[in-house]
Amino acid sequence: MLSTRPVLTALSAVALTLAACDRQVSERAEEAPAPAPAARTTAAGTVLTTAQRDADLTTLVSALQTAGIAATLDGDGPYTLFAPTNAAFEKVPAARRDFLTTPEGRSDLRRLLTYHVVPGRLDAASLVQRVQTGGGSLALTTMQGGVLTARVNAAGSIELTDAAGGVSRVSKPEVIASNGVIHAVDTVAEPPG
Repeated sequence: MLSTRPVLTALSAVALTLAACDRQVSERAEEAPAPAPAARTTAAGTVLTTAQRDADLTTLVSALQTAGIAATLDGDGPYTLFAPTNAAFEKVPAARRDFLTTPEGRSDLRRLLTYHVVPGRLDAASLVQRVQTGGGSLALTTMQGGVLTARVNAAGSIELTDAAGGVSRVSKPEVIASNGVIHAVDTVAEPPG
């Protein structure tokens, strides 16, 4: 009968070696690494066309078109879009949602939506690394001009704090598009003033 001990010993050694290499390559900082973000999804198309194909982002896509900024997210970029899901928009009071889609509310809608766009390509690993390097938080200047503050919570998820102190969580990280990246968020962020 063959003994499985040498095989198990060899597999354990390989696993430990791979784990050590992974730690050494992925984390050179002295602080403990945050849990790894969920696996990335790569999509063919721009941030806009990728969002258009996501059934959880139909309200956002409609709002981008109404606000007249859809073409921007279809351009060169790169852009990082913190994309409120349909459920996130449902949290916004109905009267406010209705106002934002009127001609009088379009400038407010544009301000709200551009507050969810950060120039540049920030995948989940880059965000986590920059939060750690920043001492636990990272100020992200949005296309709107306001700041979102990114942090990594105890569970390893990325959270954003808006100008009003509201917190949104990245519910679906890192859908990579040709001109940027989309992170779906569970709450609509409130821009300053």
